Amino acid sequence: MANNRPVILVSGSDGGIGSAIVTELMEHGYRLSLGAMDARTLVEKFGPETPDRIYQSFDAFNRAGAKSWVDRTAKTFGQIDGVVNAIGLGLRVTIMDDNDEDLDKLWEVNVKTPLRLVRLCMPYLEACGKGRVVNLVSLGGKRIKNVTVGYGTTKFAAMGLTHAIRTYGWDKGIRATALCPGWVRTSMSIKSPTLKIRQDEMTDPSTIAHLVRTAIELPNNAAMAEMVVNCEFEDIF
Repeated sequence: MANNRPVILVSGSDGGIGSAIVTELMEHGYRLSLGAMDARTLVEKFGPETPDRIYQSFDAFNRAGAKSWVDRTAKTFGQIDGVVNAIGLGLRVTIMDDNDEDLDKLWEVNVKTPLRLVRLCMPYLEACGKGRVVNLVSLGGKRIKNVTVGYGTTKFAAMGLTHAIRTYGWDKGIRATALCPGWVRTSMSIKSPTLKIRQDEMTDPSTIAHLVRTAIELPNNAAMAEMVVNCEFEDIF
């Protein structure tokens, strides 16, 4: 029965939240295909590849790389049961910044790359009858609290992407969830110029990882389209 354990493809698996997700899924017996800009960082974090775990150097700006990764995953495991898009980019582009270069990078990493990976994995997600997609969207995809228009608009788009995947895949047994945390204690968040709370008040990455596994393991008849996670009070969320 060991070879029936679900296979989850995780993008951004070397980041603060991504690494926590990998650890959580490893501890609960999942087989994993992990992508990072440099696969050597995954060896440093999680040890060498095993029959249950493969690593892929994945550059979001190399479109052909997505197909190579998905093809290798399917060839190695014979199935793909879920996609977790933990990949993300937080470049600061404000309303008045004439910076199409960084804005294009944000769209490529935060929206186009998750779409590309899910599209390529879709036949395998359909085949298993209970495919799962979890996109790390952020509360920045639910409301705008500052002038970082690049991040906010791409995260709103990531939310729309998640609901589009959910709609497309519903009758095929696919369930898609947008996970929307506020501040999570990662190096990227700690360095943010808009941070106004202490580090010890921020959500721990391991908590987000637990919620990712929850979204994966919920049955088809108890799906959650959105998971909103707060570490500070907001009167709507």
